[in-house]
Amino acid sequence: MLAASYTGDRTFVVHEADPAPPGPGQVRIDVAYVGICGTDLHIFHGAMDSRVTMPAVIGHEMSGRIAALGEGVDGWRPGDGVTVIPLDSCGSCAACRAGHSHICQRLSFVGIDATGAMQQSWTIDQELLVGLPDGLALEHAALAEPVAVAVHDVRRAALESGERALVVGGGPIGTLIAAVAQAHGAEVLLSEPNAFRRSVAEGLGVRTVDPAAADLVAVVEEWTDGAGVPVAFEVSGAPAGLAGATHALGVRGRLVVVAIHPGPVPVDLHRVFWRELTLIGARVYERRDFEAAVALVAAGGVPAEALISRVEPLVRTPAAFAALESGGDVMKVLIDCRA
Repeated sequence: MLAASYTGDRTFVVHEADPAPPGPGQVRIDVAYVGICGTDLHIFHGAMDSRVTMPAVIGHEMSGRIAALGEGVDGWRPGDGVTVIPLDSCGSCAACRAGHSHICQRLSFVGIDATGAMQQSWTIDQELLVGLPDGLALEHAALAEPVAVAVHDVRRAALESGERALVVGGGPIGTLIAAVAQAHGAEVLLSEPNAFRRSVAEGLGVRTVDPAAADLVAVVEEWTDGAGVPVAFEVSGAPAGLAGATHALGVRGRLVVVAIHPGPVPVDLHRVFWRELTLIGARVYERRDFEAAVALVAAGGVPAEALISRVEPLVRTPAAFAALESGGDVMKVLIDCRA
């Protein structure tokens, strides 16, 4: 089989490898598609060299079909369509004992801390499998993981039908949050300076604003008759985005921090005090979010086709990373491991 390994210094090497036979409680998957996300780009840029073990097969957004079962595997058959929830929790830390295993204090993130999906054959523990319904295209199913992020974020926000929500940052996750929020009956405004990303969101029926051309807070005040929005999602990872989201909130508004800010960022605590705001962290997802995401993609609640900008074969993994890194008219890039 073929696999793509990150070897450091912005380099991926596509090479032959031996598929690992499934051990007890494991399955071997014929991988179909793998999505490249922002974390994968960080790895590519060398920002996570202290965390990954090189050469590293990465990738955690995927779809495929079961090829072989290990001893003791129950409830799965060869040919079943699956994706993987890439969170390997310890089960014994304080977070796990409290029922929050998705933010386990000793979490191993599969595809980063352990071998990932950028290979034609992948052996994985059955506990991490999530089944796919018949008829769901494997290309679309590869978006289940980022959609699960958006589902979790919207659930953490306790967003209600009819509420207005601001999404700051229109990359793949921000656009998915907007789509999931709309599926929940919310009215959404997305703030994004990139014209292509705004056009994708607008194609999904999302109202957008260019924060470089208009004052975001003023736009929100006009939209809400001066009240401010009840919910704002900070997905930009930029201090200006966080400030804009904070000041766009109304009384007792909820600020959901989705982006990974690389360092401490000033927060206007006077605004938090004055309007009794609630600050909410939202990290990865729980299994129920993942299962809801699969159902949402299958039902067309998230227009996967509109978000997939480019598909490259596994042998062109370096080109796939280059395409995403270049920005421009690119939203989601998939690697076709069958090609």
